[in-house]
Amino acid sequence: MSEIKKIKSALISVYHKDNLEEIVKKLHELGVVLYSTGGTKDFLDALNIPVTAVEDLTKYPSIFGGRVKTLHPKIFGGILNRRDHSGDRAEAQTYAIPDIDLVIVDLYPFEETVLSGADDDAIVEKIDIGGISLIRAAAKNHKDVVIVPSKEEYLPLLTLLKEKNGETSLEDRRWFANRAFAVSSHYDTAIFNYFNRGIDEPVFRSSFAQGKSLRYGENPHQKGWFFGDFDAMFDQLHGKEISYNNLSDMDAAVSLISEFQDPAFAILKHNNACGMAVAATLPEAWKRTLAGDPVSAFGGVVITNRGIDPETAEEINKLFFELIIAPSYAPEALNLLKSKKNRIILVRKPVAISSRQFRSLLNGAVMQDKDLSVETVDSLTYVTKVKPSAKEIQDLLFANILVKHTKSNAIVLAKDGQLIGSGVGQTSRVDALRHAIEKARAFGFSTEGAVMSSDAYFPFPDCVEIADKAGIRAIIQPGGSVRDAESVSYCDQHGLAMVFTGVRHFKH
Repeated sequence: MSEIKKIKSALISVYHKDNLEEIVKKLHELGVVLYSTGGTKDFLDALNIPVTAVEDLTKYPSIFGGRVKTLHPKIFGGILNRRDHSGDRAEAQTYAIPDIDLVIVDLYPFEETVLSGADDDAIVEKIDIGGISLIRAAAKNHKDVVIVPSKEEYLPLLTLLKEKNGETSLEDRRWFANRAFAVSSHYDTAIFNYFNRGIDEPVFRSSFAQGKSLRYGENPHQKGWFFGDFDAMFDQLHGKEISYNNLSDMDAAVSLISEFQDPAFAILKHNNACGMAVAATLPEAWKRTLAGDPVSAFGGVVITNRGIDPETAEEINKLFFELIIAPSYAPEALNLLKSKKNRIILVRKPVAISSRQFRSLLNGAVMQDKDLSVETVDSLTYVTKVKPSAKEIQDLLFANILVKHTKSNAIVLAKDGQLIGSGVGQTSRVDALRHAIEKARAFGFSTEGAVMSSDAYFPFPDCVEIADKAGIRAIIQPGGSVRDAESVSYCDQHGLAMVFTGVRHFKH
């Protein structure tokens, strides 16, 4: 039989009816026989478009509060019978099963109901049964049937109807079938992940309904893609297309800035903060952030937790940077920042982010809870004779947040709410500390009276000794080494304060 098929009949059963009117009017214009259910039929009746109720076709009412409507042989037989199979055709004639050439479905909004905070009964009620079955059936028989599995495919269908007057090729139908299985698999993954909460069955399921190709991956010779709803989290106001590396830095930047309530700025390069400060005002926070490492700041990613005012924008604009993220921009500030054609300007929107993370590894994937531990004054253990002052405690907690978001092995030096030096991604904690001290001094900072944070414990007292000789007076670290006593003893002998958090913050 010919691969070109003419749509002569259609079943429409949708949740979202926006943008459906033009489609059903076009189908009516093309003489397509329409079948429908419940609210969708009411919608068609209101448009004065002839439609046959599914109940009239099946001779069976909608039952159990609408849970069973389309689950009937006359519906699924009309979809699944093979038009080029003599046995199927004979059975369809015997049981008076009409062909259904087009199925338009839009599933109950399960994910949206979960996000709304609805109770379990309401969520379970939004698990679509008939719709998902219709999608799979029509997609399976795509040699004969067109399946429109969600509102996202309404426009492609309308375009097809207008361009081909109700005719479809196998290539057309296969494209819609591909979309159908993408929709159904995503829907089932969302349901599984809802039910798997608290059970933690060791089965990995993750699905993103949206995605886009990137210019390339980490390097130009690598292909790259982003999967997720970028527009739900950011509005891009200006600039070039966002790259793979931009996205990676943005993830690190958002995670870091989310830990701060006071006015704060951070500049990141390769996922690590090269500048970070909190202050009473935003211009002051920017000035102190940039001072932390004005060399590395070149070409970096800038983020803040406050709206950008003109005064701050004037100072920021003096730096060449790739991308900026803020909750808002004053009009004058935005116009100023737009002076660089390719500069990416983003507004961050409030959106829930998963508390878990995963990555491909070897021939599979690993998943873990995100490091959401937040150490406070009450969670500190004071292990030395000298106790840190209130001001030092404030700086210690600031540095501890920073080291948590820095590649291991990591050491962070801070003073007065400002990052003054960091040792990043070193194979030795001693090297990380020496690097941090060297960077601080290179940019004119005195380490006298600074505090130090380590992402993991000190296996030997060498780091506290180096810190002491650099003038560092207070240290925060997880503790947990069998030789903790040696580090504590050194601090006691030399008048250093040290606190333990009990929480390691490796980041790889």
